[in-house]
Amino acid sequence: MSTVGGDALGRPGPQAGVGAPALPQGLSALSWIVSDADTGDVLAAENPHWPLPPASTLKTLFADTVLPKLPADATHKVAPSDFDGMGAGSSEVGVVPGQTYAVSALWLGVFLRSGNDAVHVLAAMNGGVAATVQQMQARAQTLGAKDTHVVSPDGYDMPGQVSSAYDLSLFARDGLKDPAFAKYCDTAFAEFPGGPNTKGKPFQIANTNRLLTGLNRVGGRYPGLIGVKNGYTTNAGNTLVEAAQRNGHTLLVTVMNPQNHAEDEVYHEARALLDWGFAAEGRTKPIGTLDATKPASSDAASASPHAPSGGTAAGPWSPSDSSSGGISSTTYAAGGVAAAVVAGVGGVLLLRRRRRRQTF
Repeated sequence: MSTVGGDALGRPGPQAGVGAPALPQGLSALSWIVSDADTGDVLAAENPHWPLPPASTLKTLFADTVLPKLPADATHKVAPSDFDGMGAGSSEVGVVPGQTYAVSALWLGVFLRSGNDAVHVLAAMNGGVAATVQQMQARAQTLGAKDTHVVSPDGYDMPGQVSSAYDLSLFARDGLKDPAFAKYCDTAFAEFPGGPNTKGKPFQIANTNRLLTGLNRVGGRYPGLIGVKNGYTTNAGNTLVEAAQRNGHTLLVTVMNPQNHAEDEVYHEARALLDWGFAAEGRTKPIGTLDATKPASSDAASASPHAPSGGTAAGPWSPSDSSSGGISSTTYAAGGVAAAVVAGVGGVLLLRRRRRRQTF
């Protein structure tokens, strides 16, 4: 594997610095990494440069590339040709041809519902899929993401399309510098413009990131979670990038393809690694860096045995322009719909999906 960011990041097996707490038991992901988003320090990792199919976590690179280029209040009337090349079985938010959408609404569709339909419309606004893929590859190179090869803008399984836990952490770290990116990541529920099936009325959408919404059996919303992006395809398995903040530090955890196929396993492993990362902060020296041009620490890293983490949960992230204690009760309006308070998840539209390779 590559040693970008430090020699320890190219070694097989779990790596953590001397003096670090024991790593969580039962980690089954093919690849994972824990890093400090503020300093760029890598605290622990296993096979972080292994090129693997990223599924919809690649949408983080799409957002890094396209989000700054399109004004949030710009509008676009969707043409059927905007969906050209969208893969069968893609996850969709429910974008309707012939209807006009604000860019901000489309980004809600991307971040919350992992809508490949919204990605393709935004790519069409950005000059088309081919141009967008070229720009994404260029952006990856600029960030030092040398494990990534982009074929589709939405992360849909395509021959040769790969990324790595290291690169996906680079994309998340870059994106979180943009307040709009961070805001979309932290949105658990929102209103999306309706179409003929809803008689023009907006409908509620819920984020597919379960550590953010606290839905299903994931132990509730992770305290301090900022969120980032989850993904799934039959080829990639489950992939997940999460960021959480505590005591002024923002940690990043990326988990790719757990081999334990229990329901929600990717969230349980990410939660355990976040707990471990906050417990390790200040107790160990880094084994590498997300700053590819910066020399890594010379301190030797060693493989750590899998053992229970001593990490504990902390208080929620509270940026000045949003609230996120427990399950977020805030929804963000799109396409001129006023902001509203949501009491729960009732009424979430069940989106149509064909049963083939899905990308979330």
